[in-house]
Amino acid sequence: MKYIISGTDRPGSNTLKISKFIQSIYKDLGEDVEIMDLQELKKHLHGDLLYGTPSEGITPYLQKVLSSDGLIVVSPEYNGSMPGILKYFIDHMKFPDSFEYRPVCFVGLGIMWGGLRPVEHLQGVFGYRNAFIFPERVFLMNVHKSVDADGQVIDATAKSLLIKQAQGFQKFTQALSGAGLDANSFIAKKLQLAPK
Repeated sequence: MKYIISGTDRPGSNTLKISKFIQSIYKDLGEDVEIMDLQELKKHLHGDLLYGTPSEGITPYLQKVLSSDGLIVVSPEYNGSMPGILKYFIDHMKFPDSFEYRPVCFVGLGIMWGGLRPVEHLQGVFGYRNAFIFPERVFLMNVHKSVDADGQVIDATAKSLLIKQAQGFQKFTQALSGAGLDANSFIAKKLQLAPK
């Protein structure tokens, strides 16, 4: 299963609205994808937060990443980068299994530049850890004008770009999996080779 990471903990965010819209696109393409809402994840963050020792509440989210066929990361721009909660979540992901050969695509949300900066930062992080980055990124400028109160994308160009990305990312993940080059294939091979 693919997972959409709704990359902010802001209540009532456009990020979650866009994530739900993307989920509906995949459903129309015949694929169920699940949203990981970082606002929900935040509820599980309390006490001493130590990297490498995630709390029980965050562990199910991390397990979803480890089993995913691909990740769709939707990130707004906060102060020229990604939201802190998104970076915090990324920093808890198991190395190298969460990243290495994991297909990932990005949607940036912003005002003037459409979330270009956080997407470029995310590409650097995932690329450094050897993820397979789908090259067709989507940048939604003036996102507050692109989506209505019901979460429907009303901007025709934005809608077209999101649909095109989803169609391409489906083919991308299928091609990698079919050739045995995706993260799940590599993890399965490692388990077969592990001493018993």
